[in-house]
Amino acid sequence: MKTRLDCIFCIQRQALDTVRLVTNDVKEQERILRSVMVNILEMNWNTCPPDIADVMYNIIRKESKENDPYKTVKKECNDIALGIYPELKKIVDRSANPLLTAVRLAIAGNVIDYGVGPNFDINKTISLVLEKKFRIDHFTEFVNNLKESEDLVYLTDNAGEIVFDKILLETIMNEYNFQKIYCGVKVTPFINDTTMQDAVYVGIDKMEGVEIMNIEVDENKVDHPSKTFQEIITKSNMIISKGQRNFETLPDNKKIFFMLIAKCPMIANELGAEQGDIILKRGSG
Repeated sequence: MKTRLDCIFCIQRQALDTVRLVTNDVKEQERILRSVMVNILEMNWNTCPPDIADVMYNIIRKESKENDPYKTVKKECNDIALGIYPELKKIVDRSANPLLTAVRLAIAGNVIDYGVGPNFDINKTISLVLEKKFRIDHFTEFVNNLKESEDLVYLTDNAGEIVFDKILLETIMNEYNFQKIYCGVKVTPFINDTTMQDAVYVGIDKMEGVEIMNIEVDENKVDHPSKTFQEIITKSNMIISKGQRNFETLPDNKKIFFMLIAKCPMIANELGAEQGDIILKRGSG
């Protein structure tokens, strides 16, 4: 997805939110923000928004000497989600269609997105998403691909949300005979995106048949023996892609299933949806 002018404004707002986490010194906040703005002005905006956001976040890390500004926030999100994990499991287990319910819960978890802002209500979102009609509903194709695929790549999005992803992964492993599921997390911290530390903290590493795969945000590479991100994407039978960033950056491929809440008006417009709509979309390319 190409960058719009609205995206530049949003990235500047994200920069302000982030510098306020790394320092309470207003002069220091201004210094870092000025550096961010100078670099963004010098960039070619004819790219996707995450490319510009990556530059912004790298500058903040460098200038503040804080590698993971959202570290505390991410732990809090993981702890909150782990606290409701048993109840979420019960909701899935009691459901007439456990897979569909787990998909809905995984999408509900996508509301935990500090790139959009901290003002979300996870319990309210769960209740809404469990009943809400999909704006784009490719669940039947999703199930058919699960039946036909031998392996699966699951690209996570945010901390806290990964607990909801864990429930979907457990449900898929219970219902389908996958030899391997690669669970993709970020190598370099980016806002509240999931990293290896988060995945281990919530127990993804203990799941039989699931291998955590490190994805380098800046270079689109995977820290994985003799494999690149593109190779794994190319060779895999099916990809589940969580969140807005992955929708913005991944190619439109028919083996990719995008799962998200359309929180950004630009992304909602791209999808032909409204803000707040829930999406399960198969790529068409």
